[in-house]
Amino acid sequence: MSEQSFEQMLNESFKTIHTGEVVSGTVLDVKEDQIILNIGYKSDGVITRNEYTNNNSLDLRTVVQIGDELEAKVMKVNDGDGQVSLSYRRLAADRGNKRLEEAFNNHEVLKAKVVQVLNGGLSVLVDEARVFIPASLVSDSYERDLNKYADQEIEFVITEFNPRRRRIIGDRKQLMQAAKAEMQKELFSRIKVGDVVEGTVKNVTNFGAFVDLGGADGLLHISEMSWGRIENPKKVLKSGDRVRVFIKEISGTKIALSLKFPEQNPWIDAAEKYAQGNIVRGRVARMTDFGAFIELEPGVDALLHVSQIARKHIDKPSDVLEIGDEIEAEIVEFNADDRKISLSMKALENMQGDEIVYEDAAPQDEQ
Repeated sequence: MSEQSFEQMLNESFKTIHTGEVVSGTVLDVKEDQIILNIGYKSDGVITRNEYTNNNSLDLRTVVQIGDELEAKVMKVNDGDGQVSLSYRRLAADRGNKRLEEAFNNHEVLKAKVVQVLNGGLSVLVDEARVFIPASLVSDSYERDLNKYADQEIEFVITEFNPRRRRIIGDRKQLMQAAKAEMQKELFSRIKVGDVVEGTVKNVTNFGAFVDLGGADGLLHISEMSWGRIENPKKVLKSGDRVRVFIKEISGTKIALSLKFPEQNPWIDAAEKYAQGNIVRGRVARMTDFGAFIELEPGVDALLHVSQIARKHIDKPSDVLEIGDEIEAEIVEFNADDRKISLSMKALENMQGDEIVYEDAAPQDEQ
């Protein structure tokens, strides 16, 4: 046997490595943008910042220390400078892809941080493996601005896994729909007509407001917002308001809500307050050619016929009255069954000099 040179024996003492192989080593040196590893090979291994992380501003000295043990993937056995080119990031991505494949096959729910907000959706990282969540699958409702998700941890499932085409798709929407369906089921199992519940105003329209009851939305129609007259729901409620309402009707998954609590019905004691002969004050709420409707309190209107405004002839109420005017008049008719009250200002003209006692029926500000 021929004698081997020292260099030959030294080379044979080192292990052999191949491109694509996973190696482990001890950190010999760390710079801001580079890590040097002893991998038991005749040459040291080098991990650049780009092969460690996607964060181009990361100082490697803040995450790796001399003496640390690291695993990495061999990219080149000789990088041209006699060193082995390694990648920590790609090894993590390979493992991340494997993790994603398992999650895809098992329909597992994953949780990861949003690393980038794109025009068409969100990008999240799972062990350095990227998952794209299209804007249409981010939420169960339209999201105008996705920037609120930046740097947030979100849950999702993998609905498409094709790493060769770099197409790994996540879906958050179906999780939200499933959670909402469960909440809806629980809500409908415990509520009934007549229950008083609390909710959050979700949206206000010209015809009413939708209130989130925690599992389902209920409609609070404009006609159910007050015993009085409401001209515009947006002047009464706004998105985010907390409201206490009672359930008026349940039809399938539709819930009708009301703020007109029965015990607050102003007609409960109207017979006493607005008995014939009582003198009251009220506000002109609206007018027609035949008379003016006077709001005595929210939910209680009375008719002041044009013939009862004054002794002298008046063609139409608008000749002497305006919307918002406060007037005083005598109750000349009260009909509880039809909820009709008739007034007369003319009757008061015959009572000049008599002591007039006004009932406590001053109008409240319109809600």
